[in-house]
Amino acid sequence: MLKEIVSVSGKPGLYRLISRGKNSIIIESLDDVKKRIPIQGNEKVISLGDISIFTDDGEISLREVFLLVGEKSDNSVLDFNFRKATNDELGKYFEQILSGYDRERVYPSHIKKVFSWYNILVNQGINDFSESQLIQEAEQNLEHPEQA
Repeated sequence: MLKEIVSVSGKPGLYRLISRGKNSIIIESLDDVKKRIPIQGNEKVISLGDISIFTDDGEISLREVFLLVGEKSDNSVLDFNFRKATNDELGKYFEQILSGYDRERVYPSHIKKVFSWYNILVNQGINDFSESQLIQEAEQNLEHPEQA
């Protein structure tokens, strides 16, 4: 699921990967408009499945961070107002979720993105970040590789 959700540098929000071409990809916004946009090869696009958060012991995948955020928020939209929170408040709240995050390399802007992306996904009904969901998607991709 997170492999097909992407972030595009310079564009707000999240997008679903629709198709791939030779020199471009087609993405669809996850907001209510569902607008499809072609993205050229020179634009920076990253899959949420490829993102990790630095910890004191190494890295943790964004999927696992979303699991922890979901545990804290009962798999619903965060009630914490991260947009208006100070950097200290963000750090303290994020520490409740991921106590061992690397405070030197994880900036408040990163924390805000994580929370914002989590809320976007939950609003779209995407809130199962469990290992079983990941296995189920991998099996589906093996059965139907043309959809991967």
